[in-house]
Amino acid sequence: MTLVILAAGMGSRYGGLKQLDPITDRGEFIIDFSVYDAIRAGFDKVVFVIKEENLELFRQTIGSRFESKIQVKYVFQDLKDLPEGFAVPEGRVKPWGTAQALLAARHEVHEPFAVINADDFYGKSAYELLAKHLSAPKKEGESEYCMIGYVLENTLTENGTVSRGICCVGEDGYLVDVTERTAIRREGNHAVFCENGAESALPLNAIASMNCWGFTPDIFAEVEAGFKSFLSDLGPNPQKCEYYLPFAVREMMEAGRCRVRVYESDSAWYGVTYHEDKEKVQNSLAELKVRGVYPDSLSNA
Repeated sequence: MTLVILAAGMGSRYGGLKQLDPITDRGEFIIDFSVYDAIRAGFDKVVFVIKEENLELFRQTIGSRFESKIQVKYVFQDLKDLPEGFAVPEGRVKPWGTAQALLAARHEVHEPFAVINADDFYGKSAYELLAKHLSAPKKEGESEYCMIGYVLENTLTENGTVSRGICCVGEDGYLVDVTERTAIRREGNHAVFCENGAESALPLNAIASMNCWGFTPDIFAEVEAGFKSFLSDLGPNPQKCEYYLPFAVREMMEAGRCRVRVYESDSAWYGVTYHEDKEKVQNSLAELKVRGVYPDSLSNA
């Protein structure tokens, strides 16, 4: 099994390349915890999706930590990596979003795989659930993916607003729909999001997608087809619009080409959206080490 880590974003709100910002007194990054958890869950390859100009920095700072423990590969998210017949709109410098980032791994991944964000901590149980699903026998011709869901309340920050994919899950445990909500913040005993200048309420116990997925390689052809459709109608803002992975999955679901099993993780989710979030994440990970969930030094484990 392979772990694909989306690490091409620069984290503009955070103020730097947050994926390479140490989060523990041992100099460990959030990525270290992700790969550590994946290895002990049975993953044997990690593929980093990065910007090509960051290759040496990633290789020296991240890849060298794992090369003796797991197969490490790098692929590049490139603004110009478009299907035949399409070109980058004039003036566009922004990448095309998480769905295109996933496509960057299409030539390197040929086995069941998980996808995560580089700057999110998902917890031990998330990787165990992913590994169990990905290693289970699949019916021939059936595309059954999975997603790890988190309680919305546990994914909010006190330091600003966030965007989340809010999930509707059926009684059978399968995803019915995922809707991207932006500018979410806590407001008393509920959350609110902003859309078209108006605020609406969200329950704090809603299930949020944190871009933690389990797929089989057939997803690449589907996402590429969806990307072509997206590029064919970029709308009024061709310089900034993005094709998100949850949107691609939803399109497949609506067309009846896949099902997505949702597993709710009992682990806490931690993320550094803003620089002010860092201290809380540091304290939380330090506490997990004290409790013995992680060793004092991940590199020596």
